[in-house]
Amino acid sequence: MAAGAVSSSAVWPVSASRASASRVVRFGQSASLTGGQAVYGRDVQTGIAAAFAAANTAEATTGVRFELTSLDDGGVRGKCIANATQLLDSGVTALIGLTNGVAAEACVSMIDQAQLAMLGTASGNMGLRTPGAHSVFHVRAGYDAEFKRMANYLRDVGLQKVALVRLADTAPANLEAMNNALSSVSINPKVAISIDRLATNFDSVTAELMAAKPDCVLFVANAGPVATIIDQMTKAKYPGLFYASSYAGQDLLDTLASRHQSCVMSMVVPRPTALGVNVVAQCRRDLALLSDNPRMGITTLEGYIAGRTAVDATMAAAKAGNMTRGRMKEALAGLRSDLGGYKVEFAGTSQGSRYVDLVTLDKYGRLVG
Repeated sequence: MAAGAVSSSAVWPVSASRASASRVVRFGQSASLTGGQAVYGRDVQTGIAAAFAAANTAEATTGVRFELTSLDDGGVRGKCIANATQLLDSGVTALIGLTNGVAAEACVSMIDQAQLAMLGTASGNMGLRTPGAHSVFHVRAGYDAEFKRMANYLRDVGLQKVALVRLADTAPANLEAMNNALSSVSINPKVAISIDRLATNFDSVTAELMAAKPDCVLFVANAGPVATIIDQMTKAKYPGLFYASSYAGQDLLDTLASRHQSCVMSMVVPRPTALGVNVVAQCRRDLALLSDNPRMGITTLEGYIAGRTAVDATMAAAKAGNMTRGRMKEALAGLRSDLGGYKVEFAGTSQGSRYVDLVTLDKYGRLVG
């Protein structure tokens, strides 16, 4: 299995001789492999690939081989929709690991009509978590649970003067979840600023935040803008706290650690340093099966959990005979899977996990708290 190159189309190939003796199950992914969210997208892709590589080592026993086709959408909604259409037409069994929640939401009607499952979108987007989204299966908590945990933390440490920085294309359902969480602890943001996820200049945003003098800046955005604003405010001697949602991912932690800057972050998977947690240790071992020795981090682990869930569902579906899209959906709908310290259970719901943790990255690059 080759490592995932950054390209418009990355495919983990299947050996012709082995494929002829096995049932090949192909999953399709549209991810931000280039652009401002490229690190996030590639990490999710790598995690899925590691899970599939591990499953393929047992191909002689299971008679099933996994293949991942990844198309680059650059974080652009329209490109993601076009990629999903292309993957659907190419005959993939399911979609996995999309990295743009707003774009994934726009694909729901399409996949419902095709009876295609969408598994493990790397987003807490609430628009994907409506009762009518019967084909969508989540392996991470939604923004409702994440925002609630964040808001309760602000209340518990007595921070009331909060500034909010969010993406301009934040879906209405996500805004509602965010506002509900803050209002539940009687917090009304001093200032709420919308930013472009692909922008590079945030001087005016930093100036507005410094003028507002908040105790805490709460970010719900991708890593690039968050890291830039934190750097500018730190250099301007901002004395308060920075708090980022899980969407900033491992890229933000790595960037801040290199600058000896700190923040609090919400995480929807176990800490990647928690080797006593089986799913973390197994992810580290399975990453070694890929040729470029990729790094371990929270975003890679999220992709790995999606990949492991896809493998478990596939093996359950394969017991019933020929693999079909409908059979994959049925297997996911009834799946209860313990990955080792992280459970994914879909029975009766599309929300397989509500796990949320809080960590602090200190100025020495350590995850504490």
